[in-house]
This record gives sequence, C-alpha cells and structure tokens, in this order.
Amino acid sequence: MKKLPAETPVYMFVGFLESGKTKFIQETLEDVRFDTGENTLLLVAEEGEECYDESKFAVKNVFIAYVDDKEDLTEEKLTALQLEYGATRVLVEYNGMWLLDDFFNAMPEGWMINQLMTFFDTATVMNFNTNMRQLVFDKIQNTQMVVFNRYVAPMDKMPLHKLVRGISRRADIVYEYLDGRADYDDIEDPLPFDVNAPIIEIEDRDYAFFYRDLSENMEEYIGKTVSFKGIVATDKRLPQDNIVIGRHIMTCCADDIQYSGLACVLPQTMNVKTRDWLKITAKIEFIKHQIYKGKGPVLVASIAEICQPPEEELATFY
Repeated sequence: MKKLPAETPVYMFVGFLESGKTKFIQETLEDVRFDTGENTLLLVAEEGEECYDESKFAVKNVFIAYVDDKEDLTEEKLTALQLEYGATRVLVEYNGMWLLDDFFNAMPEGWMINQLMTFFDTATVMNFNTNMRQLVFDKIQNTQMVVFNRYVAPMDKMPLHKLVRGISRRADIVYEYLDGRADYDDIEDPLPFDVNAPIIEIEDRDYAFFYRDLSENMEEYIGKTVSFKGIVATDKRLPQDNIVIGRHIMTCCADDIQYSGLACVLPQTMNVKTRDWLKITAKIEFIKHQIYKGKGPVLVASIAEICQPPEEELATFY
C-alpha cells in the first residue's frame, strides 16, 4: 500500500486572477535548475487566460491536477492526488478568492509550506484592497514575497509599499516591469517609536505596530523598558499582582478584531478589574508565565497607574 512521504515541500503561488501566477510557475518549470528528478504535483485552483505549455517544461514528471471547487479542498482529496502521481513535492496555483486557511486546513500530514509568494497586478491591486480588503490581507500576512506585476514607471511605489508594510514587515517586495526587469523595494520603513530609547514610549496610535514587531523580533526587545496605555484583563487563577494588559487590534476588518495582550507583573497588588485602563512602565523579560504555558514576553512593571482610555480605543495599522 502506498504511503505519503514523511515530508512534502509545498510551494504556493497566490493572488487574484491575471496577477501573473501562471506565468511565474511556467517560467519556474522551464528552469532546469528546478528539475530534481522527483515527481511534482501542480495543483491548479484557478484557470485564467494564460495556460500551461507543458512542452516547454524543463522539469520532468510534472502532473497537473485541477481543483475547480473549494469543496474539493479536503485532506482526503489532496492525499489521493499525491498518492496517484507519487508526488514528493507540490506546487499550488491558488484561487485568489479563497482564503489560505481553506488550504492550510486541508493539507495532508507531512505537507510543509516551503515557499509562499503573492502576486498582484499593479493596476488593480488598490481597487481590490478597497473592495476586498480581507482577501488582500489574507494573501499578504503570511507571504515571504509580494510581487507587483506590470509596474510602470514613474508610478508612485509608496502606496504599494504601505499596503504591504501595513500587514507585514517581513515580506520582501518586488516591482516587476512589463519588460521583465525587477526592482526590489528599498524604501526605509522606520518604526513609529525608538526601540533604542531608555524608555520606549508607545503612543496610543502605535500599539498595533509595537505588538506586531515584538512578536516578530522578540530578541530586539528583551531587557528593554517600554511605556504604554493598555486595557486590563484579569484571571482569578493568576497571582494577585499578575494581569494581562494590551489593546484590541483590528488588522483587517471588524470581523478580525481581537484582544492582543501581554502578561504583566504589577509593582504591587492593585484593585483593578477587567476592562480597566492602566498606563504602565515595564521591563520586558522572556520568562515562564502561566498564560503562555511556557516562556513568553512578560512585562515587569515599575510603574502602573489607572488612566483614562485613549480617544481611539481600537488599535489599527492605519
């Protein structure tokens, strides 16, 4: 009986219709350097005007399977396709109207995302962002690279840069011209606060940036002192001088608002309740804490004072 490989690398190419995914995959499969001799399953979840020309593939043993219906995104279906073709790696041209979690939740055991690239047509991306913000956010938040295809100089790169950086600081950004030339984004993108200050002052409008950067660059913050306003969450299972403090962050739209808080040890026991607001000054330590079920960033506060909520209680990246 056939068995799945212990690990299967998956290369995902995502974006909306006519964004350049097919062209990029075609060129990849024409590159002899991508031919490792193994069976490759190409899952196509979206058919645009451009079709694959298999006669030009330098990569041998490529098997194309079409997934026309989102209901076919099941572990059983994907497992069956891999076993049918004996594939040991998978390429995916993903439907831009489907959320990535639909695919992630269907991945068979052993499938691992090795690369995720996102493609946009420069002429239409801002319109998509206005009308389908959740889908645009979904395609950028976990990607390693964003490619803006059909870029025409002297189009202003800043709105495109801000679109990506408002969602991810880690993704590379590439602007590809009609003639095939490409520029890597080199726009400096400083944080709205000084991470090297004796006390890192986080303005009310900047908490979302602080929380994301702390999550992505933990080592940069360990041992440093930070000051900000936050809303309290209490738990009877914690010691009396321990709380959680943070803000509600909207990353995309109202449906994804969530409380993003950090464990905090107060300088003394305080009579605070859930939904109270505190202004704290605290050193960030990476230690074990009950709310993390292991190690995590813990705010060891030297100052904690009851305060009024900020004018805008919801933190965003805008």
